Amino acid sequence: MYTTSDEKGILNNFATEPKMYQAEYPSPEQQKRYIAYGAASILLVALTIFTALAIS
Repeated sequence: MYTTSDEKGILNNFATEPKMYQAEYPSPEQQKRYIAYGAASILLVALTIFTALAIS
């Protein structure tokens, strides 16, 4: 951690920055999993809205 102090003696701490890296494109298996998660999420939201409308 990098620490400095000003003329009044107040400390200022700076966090160390993490190492940068390039993101990798998702594999075909990950893409299929993302599609399945999206479909399940849409179904869950639709069922929640339908249930709320049916109860009211």
